[in-house]
This record gives sequence, structure tokens and C-alpha cells, in this order.
Amino acid sequence: MAFFAAATEVAAAAKARLVARYGDSPLDGARAVVSLGGDGCMLETQHRLLGRNLPVYGMNCGSVGFLMNDYREEVLLERLAESQAATLHPLRMRATSADGTVREAPAINEVSLLRETRQAAKIRILVDGKERLPELICDGVLVATPAGSTAYNLSAHGPIVPLGANLLPLTPISAFRPRRWRGALLPGDAAVVFEILEGPKRPVAAVADYTEVRDVRRVEVREDRSLSLTLLFDPDHGLSERIIAEQFTV
Repeated sequence: MAFFAAATEVAAAAKARLVARYGDSPLDGARAVVSLGGDGCMLETQHRLLGRNLPVYGMNCGSVGFLMNDYREEVLLERLAESQAATLHPLRMRATSADGTVREAPAINEVSLLRETRQAAKIRILVDGKERLPELICDGVLVATPAGSTAYNLSAHGPIVPLGANLLPLTPISAFRPRRWRGALLPGDAAVVFEILEGPKRPVAAVADYTEVRDVRRVEVREDRSLSLTLLFDPDHGLSERIIAEQFTV
């Protein structure tokens, strides 16, 4: 096992105790990674491991911990051996700036477009090359992964998506026109393109998890099947069960 801890006193102290008890392997020799913190720590751990496809078992030393298991120091090896795996694929953002610069970045939770100034953004939306919305006036819009559907997407009143549904939520953020549009559920292999209208007057930033690109003019988003992420969960508290249970939380 390799251990990774969030930058908090609680997580650092937990890592020290666990390393003293179980040892700490270098990543190159590890068969699994234990992430200690909250959901943000799990996201950071997965970004650090992109391309390695090492399974990650999270233990909650943070606040929400939706993607984490309960923190217990005992029988950790047994818990890992009995854990269930959930395989996820990140999104790939390709953002073109006003100066023509193109930047790509992966997103495990979501790709979001956000207005940069006091004025609302105007965004044209195409799906698989077909115009679906000629003009969305809004604070922003996002495309989420199923795992990310319970994060920013849910806060923006988007739908929660079960892992096996092979769907991507497309959710507006404070839509002004069309006011009643609440977003869409797209096939997992859909190619989404956002074109920024009146960009110089209404600048927009694109954000893929930690990567922000300012003053974009065009943003392409689709699932990146070349990358896989594996999360490990205790048998009685798998990610699919959490996503279903979250839909009945009031």
C-alpha cells in the first residue's frame, strides 16, 4: 500500500499512524493506494495517478466523504481484500482561447464554463455536431461524469446519474434564457461543443477540475475512454449504492 494524505492535521496524523502500522510503499511498487481526507483529496489522488490505473481506497478524514469509506485503522488489509471496485472514465476538455491557444485537460468530476464578469455568458451548444441550443444566457454550464454528478452538478440542480447508466448530465448554471431549460442527459459517448457568443463583451472561463482556461471561445468535451480510474469501496457501501441512496436524501 501507498498512502496519500490531505494537507490537514487530522489526515497527516492518520497517515503517520497507518504508516507505522502497515508500512508505506513507493507508488512504483504499490498495488493499491489509500487516500486519507475528503472528496477533494480523492480527486487530487486520482489526478496524481492518472495513467497508472492503481486502485484507490479512500478513508474519510474530511467533511462530506461521499467517495470515501469509513475511517478505521484496524484490519485495513482485510478491508482492501474484500473491497468492491468501481471503474470510471474521466472527461477530456479541449479549450480554444481567444488568441487561438488550445489546451487540453482531464476532468474526473466535471467540465464547467463560468462567466468571468458581471455580465451573463451567451453560449451556443452543439451535441455530436448538431446545434441543440442556439443561445443559452446563463452564469455557466457544465458536463459531469456519473461520479461527479453528485458534486457541483447536483448543487446546480442537475440529475444524479448511476454509474452503469452510461450517461453524462449537461446542466445549466443559473440559466436566464431559456429560463425553463433544466439541462439534458446525454449518451456517454456524446461529443459536446460549447461556442462562446459575444466573447469580448462576455468573457467565459472553462474549468476541468483543477485546470482553468480564461477567455475561451470554443470548448469541446467528451469522455476519455483511454483513461480508467478504479475506486475501492467496502462491500456494504459501494458507490452505486451511495448514488442511489443520495437520490432519496431530503
